[in-house]
Amino acid sequence: MNSTASHANHHSFILTGIPGMSDKNPWMAFPLGFLYTLTLLGNGTILAVIKVDESLHEPMYYFLSILAVTDVSLSMSTSPSMLSIFWFNVPEIPFDACITQMFFIHGFGVVESGVLVSMAFDRFVAIRDPLRYASILTHDIIGKIGIAVLIRAVCVVLPVPFLIKRLPFCRSNVLSHSYCLHQDAMRLACASTRINSLYGLIIVIFTLGLDALIILFSYMLILKTVLGIASRTERVKALNTCLSHICAVLLFYVPLIGVTMIHRFGKHLSPVVHTLMANIYLLLPPVLNPIVYSVKTKQIRRRILHMFQGRKDRA
Repeated sequence: MNSTASHANHHSFILTGIPGMSDKNPWMAFPLGFLYTLTLLGNGTILAVIKVDESLHEPMYYFLSILAVTDVSLSMSTSPSMLSIFWFNVPEIPFDACITQMFFIHGFGVVESGVLVSMAFDRFVAIRDPLRYASILTHDIIGKIGIAVLIRAVCVVLPVPFLIKRLPFCRSNVLSHSYCLHQDAMRLACASTRINSLYGLIIVIFTLGLDALIILFSYMLILKTVLGIASRTERVKALNTCLSHICAVLLFYVPLIGVTMIHRFGKHLSPVVHTLMANIYLLLPPVLNPIVYSVKTKQIRRRILHMFQGRKDRA
């Protein structure tokens, strides 16, 4: 086994399923498959409902469509390696494939953060200036926001593969997760990783950190606007339109903060805890976001129930 790992060191990485319990990997196969299926079904349903129902052709739902596509993309970025380990017991991943996966996972993570900022701006405009809402957030503006979010993600994550490729790997090639992350691969290098660490910190502060502050500031402005509404019923109605987005923000940022805190301060914790938190961060939001929006958004809930009722009547 050692000779194989040594031989593959510069050409591949070995991914880890459940740390210290590789014999239990097959037990994760079906739950994992179920989560990926739920992700595709949930987000696919959201996209289909928004496309079919013309009453949902509004800025809020266009942004929700972008979020659904991002969730599916993020989920699919992890699926090849995770299914390879848990379904087929093949933990080895080629070096270039690992770097490619790394780019897409980090890239779609930054995209998701940017989409959540865009959705906060959407809620602010809808509550602050409802009469001009549709004229401010036109199809053209929404398209430009979507492209800007994507370009930003590509620009900030593009250096990561090159920063990893320049490092020599002469130690163990065993990663601690079932997919490739920059910080995970970086720790295996046998040269200084100061540039990688610094760049990773800059990305976190000026994308995810800045986005979180912008979202917080947006909701401070929203709250100020809502408190200025005379009618209590209208105040509650305005805040209700934000509930789904607030849940999506919490689903993204709470696991992210948890993973960051455990990575920085939880080195004494079991590797299983690290793996569990990392998997929750990447797998849970794509599964739960469509459920949250289906339950909390009356128009989407009503349309989904109508679709199922129609099928039941035809049956």
